[in-house]
Amino acid sequence: MAENGIGESLLKKNKYHEDCPGCKIEHFKETNTGVPFKHLLYVGIVVLCAALPISSLFPFLYFMIRDFHIAKREEDIGYYAGYVGSAFMFGRALTSVPWGMIADRYGRKPVIMFGTISVVIFNTLFGFSTNFWMAVSTRFLLGSLCGILGPMRAYASEVCRKEHQALGMSIISTSWGIGLVIGPALGGFLAQPAEKYPNIFSTDSLFGRFPYLLPCLLISIFSVGVIAVCCLLPETLHSHVGNGEVCNDSVALGAAAIESNSPRKSLLKNWSLISSIIVYCVFQLHDMAYAEIFSLWAVSPRKNGGLSFSTADVGEVLAFSGLGLLLFQLFIYPLVERSFGPVMVSRIGAVLTIPLLSSYPFLAMLNGLALMLLINCASILKNVLAVSITTGLFLLQNRSVTQQQRGAANGISMSAMSLFKALGPAAGGSLFSWAQKRQDAFFFPGDQMIFFLLNMIEVIGLLLTFKPFLALPDDNVS
Repeated sequence: MAENGIGESLLKKNKYHEDCPGCKIEHFKETNTGVPFKHLLYVGIVVLCAALPISSLFPFLYFMIRDFHIAKREEDIGYYAGYVGSAFMFGRALTSVPWGMIADRYGRKPVIMFGTISVVIFNTLFGFSTNFWMAVSTRFLLGSLCGILGPMRAYASEVCRKEHQALGMSIISTSWGIGLVIGPALGGFLAQPAEKYPNIFSTDSLFGRFPYLLPCLLISIFSVGVIAVCCLLPETLHSHVGNGEVCNDSVALGAAAIESNSPRKSLLKNWSLISSIIVYCVFQLHDMAYAEIFSLWAVSPRKNGGLSFSTADVGEVLAFSGLGLLLFQLFIYPLVERSFGPVMVSRIGAVLTIPLLSSYPFLAMLNGLALMLLINCASILKNVLAVSITTGLFLLQNRSVTQQQRGAANGISMSAMSLFKALGPAAGGSLFSWAQKRQDAFFFPGDQMIFFLLNMIEVIGLLLTFKPFLALPDDNVS
């Protein structure tokens, strides 16, 4: 109640600048108390565009590396696949902070549009890759120039009133999660089309000569349409210099956030922000390693502990989990977050993930309908838990800073997270290759070791969500 009283008092003192796009958004939020469905629809579409290229390669990466003839043995394919998978995240780690600073200086919209254009260009070039180094280079450039996610996370919190911010972050996580599901589905069903659909695509056609182009090209075509959506995005950054006035965005954060997060305060000294970023990075390392390992494990031969799936089988599993993820994030997560708070939701998600991943190696003992049923259920649950964790941490990071620093804060978060995500595929691919060679080991043989190590990362993330390490302004659970 006290926070609401302070917010109303500050609101009365604020003046809106007629030509300021940020003020127009603030005025819109003041006069429209409902959910900004149109703005959130734009947010979801743009985030989907950014997410689709990230993991669309995982179902066919094993076969792409095989076709490059760079791996001397079948067991070494995962090693090289890890580097291709890491190139995107390594590039993003190097440039996320500059993109965040540019978004704070010139606006969210220019950065978002430029990033969308980069998806069109470099994702298409990746589909034309004819050797290992071309694949690594195009993925690196795509990661470096696609600075969409950080500004979009700031944008989603800025177009929503505080009571709808959980939904805004949920849209980000949902769209991101769906992109990480649909992307691999496209890669799985549409890679190697001349082999899968010989009646439609001949071996002499463009898609026969470049067997991994079709899924990349479709994502790029979708991205062309998203460029038009970007033109409809209203800018949220304030473009005026206040004369002793408090920026309206600060009202939504409350007086405590205004006091503790002055624009002059160094972000690196904001422990609320930094601690949430560290926890976020650990969970993202886990998620990216899982995404790489799951696809490699699913397509690897039964003799090595895998499922002997085709790219289409992997795509089907990942696509099926999208609907459950969408329903949970849109209709259940905002209610759960209001009841338990983002920190507790992240803890619950981490706890439930551990026994789930422990069951994966035993799924390889199944066949037929039982295998497909259980692997689909496990995939749905894993995606729901992972996105629940990241959504809560998105909320906490954006509530730790004011609008003037939100782009840079998300840039720091994206750089740190991308570095950890770059380690995920490289480490995951190398560990997967190592595990494939120890099928007869006494201690966690074969793929059991991989999922045991993934669980250890999850345990570390879980422990870091407890005080005194995690110090957050919105941490309403002890």
